[in-house]
Amino acid sequence: MSMIIECQNLRHAYGEKDVLHDLSFTVEAGGVFGLLGKNGAGKTTTIDILMGFLRPTGGHCRVLGEASHVLSPPTRRRIGLLHERFIQYDFMSVAELERYYAAFYPKWERDIFMELVSRLQVPPDRKLARMSCGQRSQVVLGLIVAQRPDLMILDDYSMGLDVGYRRLFIEFLGDYVQRYGTTILITSHVVQELDPIIDNLIILDQGRICVSGSKQAFMDNFKCFSFERSPASEGLAAGELLVRLEHAREQTIVHGFLSGERLSAHLQDCGVPHETLQQIPMNFEDAFIGLTGKY
Repeated sequence: MSMIIECQNLRHAYGEKDVLHDLSFTVEAGGVFGLLGKNGAGKTTTIDILMGFLRPTGGHCRVLGEASHVLSPPTRRRIGLLHERFIQYDFMSVAELERYYAAFYPKWERDIFMELVSRLQVPPDRKLARMSCGQRSQVVLGLIVAQRPDLMILDDYSMGLDVGYRRLFIEFLGDYVQRYGTTILITSHVVQELDPIIDNLIILDQGRICVSGSKQAFMDNFKCFSFERSPASEGLAAGELLVRLEHAREQTIVHGFLSGERLSAHLQDCGVPHETLQQIPMNFEDAFIGLTGKY
């Protein structure tokens, strides 16, 4: 099956508040797919729909070939889910959790679990209740990857992890995808750390898709420019061409899906002086913030 997730015209509302607006996207088998956006953009609601915890107000969604709101137990066993928080059975020890989970998953691989958990340097009889938040997080991630799921959904995997372990886990995921061909849908507030492993992405803004496609195409086409601030530049308006405008003390900074030549022509038409126009290099985090805003 090449298409793991198919969503078409997905809509959802909580009462009279619309939170998703006609989302259409697909996730093909293999690789890492980033579902990105600021807090409140609709990421977790989308995942709730994918897992069947919510039935969408409109549109439809299929996961592993089944309608998401009626996923069968065998299909659910093919999905490894980390959802919002690292919740586990605190009264169990590390060893007890491993034995408990292994019984439910036919492809369970204890060695994968131990590879991650061994880095904690805690005895296997240590109960989760006696661990730090970061240590619990590592145990839970180990339980998910050991399932060998066909689809792994990681909703804000970085919660509670220190920077070193976040880096280690991202490197581990990259190797994991290469080895097992697992499809991973991942969200995070630390978007720069996802740069090395994301293949494709959608970026949500207030429940709408503002970018969909390969990460490389986004980075190639979304650009940032600056030029000297002037009364004329303060009259520019954000829109389809200039996605975001910011007026610093001496400069006007613009982001958009446009070339320097096209921007220059637009500024000329608007009567805006731009002799100092220059492109500003961006990393992935810069581009994400330039698209979605700082606030």
